[in-house]
Amino acid sequence: MLQEWSKLLAPAAQDRITLLLNHVMAREPVATARLAPHTGKTLQLHLSGWPALLPVVPDLQLRITPAGLLERVDDAQAPRQEPDLRIELDASNPAAAAFAALSGARPDVRVQGDAQLAGDFNWLIDHVRWDIEDDLAAITGPAVAHQLGRFGRAAAQAMATLARQAGRFMPDGKDRA
Repeated sequence: MLQEWSKLLAPAAQDRITLLLNHVMAREPVATARLAPHTGKTLQLHLSGWPALLPVVPDLQLRITPAGLLERVDDAQAPRQEPDLRIELDASNPAAAAFAALSGARPDVRVQGDAQLAGDFNWLIDHVRWDIEDDLAAITGPAVAHQLGRFGRAAAQAMATLARQAGRFMPDGKDRA
């Protein structure tokens, strides 16, 4: 039953992830300028090492738009060929990966495919970050946003440490941190 819910919720979650990625890239004109020459190329985001106890997460298929942003390609539209770029994120410890991403750490990724697109994508990973505090400032004002940002960074670091330590107790006995 959990797998059925996963199939229903996955497209909606992938749409939200795509919107977030576009929001972050749209705030950095250099990011969209780097992707625009790759219009029409496809990316496949795969979570490698996903724990077997959790519901299966389908790959996220994306296409680059002329504006240098991303659009999700659903299964009906998905090309039957290999993507131009395959991006594998280490998801062996999903909690640690999520909290590390929130704290701004560079994710552990493996990129395969089009060399030029891979180079531009690696540049995006290294240089583009979500400025959550700036988004909050538009709603709450800069002082409150700064305090919320400090609290959020401290909480994310504490949770990332906890998740890394919990990874030591995974069934295969390896330290996944």
